[in-house]
Amino acid sequence: MDHEDMSLGLLLSNASLRAASFIVTIYGDVVEPRGGAIWVGNLIETCAEVGISETLVRTAASRLVSAGQLIGERQGRRSYYRLTAAAQTDFAAAARLLFGTADQPVWRFVYLGGAAFEADARILEQAGYTRLGSRLSIGARPLPPLSAGAVVFNAEAAGAGSGLKQLAAEHWDLPSYDTAYREFLERYGKFSEALNGGAKLSPIEHLAARLLLVHEYRMIVLHDPRLPASALPDDWPHAEVRRLFADLYVRLSGAADDFIARRFLTVDGPLPAETGATRRRINQLLAIM
Repeated sequence: MDHEDMSLGLLLSNASLRAASFIVTIYGDVVEPRGGAIWVGNLIETCAEVGISETLVRTAASRLVSAGQLIGERQGRRSYYRLTAAAQTDFAAAARLLFGTADQPVWRFVYLGGAAFEADARILEQAGYTRLGSRLSIGARPLPPLSAGAVVFNAEAAGAGSGLKQLAAEHWDLPSYDTAYREFLERYGKFSEALNGGAKLSPIEHLAARLLLVHEYRMIVLHDPRLPASALPDDWPHAEVRRLFADLYVRLSGAADDFIARRFLTVDGPLPAETGATRRRINQLLAIM
């Protein structure tokens, strides 16, 4: 592809976007650090840039309301949506993972006691833990809320020999995450090269590209079991992916944030280009580069 003719097609060629999930990304990237209820027309315009129709946007927004993530408001003939308090808490936690300094992984064994042990096991699996037995799970990510019957043991590996890597390889599907990270590197590495070669993006394309960047990175990182480095293959690609994410996010943000300030409307007026929260995100990413 000629660099001067670069478009979002490079990022969209292998993307599989669901309307509700992409709208969640918009709220996490654009709205969470600024606050407010944004006009549904802004969602429609932004989603159209990545091939999501108005009908799908409206249907997805309604489903997110039913799921307790958004609250709908009306002002005249316009519909606006804001994050619920519970969603704000979840989004803030995700933002710390995407933009902040990652917590050091801590090995934890969880004994699944009580009548709710199967439900606890499923919750732990969604949080990156794996079962060693019917009532014992292990993982290294922060613990989700569990029933009173769960008993947690913080642990430390005695030595970092090959046995730890074998344990991780046998109990987590590390190759799938490795593949996802490397596909991210390939696609967004080419996109970075195109920008370096003089590719031009419109203001809304800057925003759409940043949203795609956040969306794909989020989809991998939130599911990654995030094990200690001593348990991972020596060529584990996450650090390289994180640097690329930080570099592209910062490069796209000037024009993307200007577009947000010009186009995104809340019930109280336009969204600001910057806030203290958006500046903290940029500064945290600059420290990674």
